[in-house]
Amino acid sequence: MDILHRVGVIAEPSEVYSALTTVDGLAAWWTRDTSATDDGILQFRFIPGGFDMKVLDTRPGELVLWEVVEGPAEWIGTHVRFDLKREDEFTIILFRHEGWREEVEFMNHCSTKWATFLMSLKKFVETGKGEPAPDDVQISNWH
Repeated sequence: MDILHRVGVIAEPSEVYSALTTVDGLAAWWTRDTSATDDGILQFRFIPGGFDMKVLDTRPGELVLWEVVEGPAEWIGTHVRFDLKREDEFTIILFRHEGWREEVEFMNHCSTKWATFLMSLKKFVETGKGEPAPDDVQISNWH
């Protein structure tokens, strides 16, 4: 089971890539409480908890791939993938949160939240101001 999204951003692939691979970039669109450990683990914290991601692969302007190593049980061992490609004036983000073991209601929630954060990423890259947590759209009591 995978969560899939496609978003076009009016920007160069290098700009989107930077927003996906730097602590400052990630904090500007996903959650302000973003950090990296000395061993290369990205830490993302939210009001109800958080996630730790191991960077598995990066290719400038093309790919960012993480593995979830800490967080909710449903996320552990899943992969978060951002494929980037240029189409006209857009950089297309093909997003996948892949490897869910089963379809559960939390997956539906996460799909909606990923969509809102991908729109925050688009807004950040295009305007310089995203809507990271805690300023993100609240969709339920799960945040």
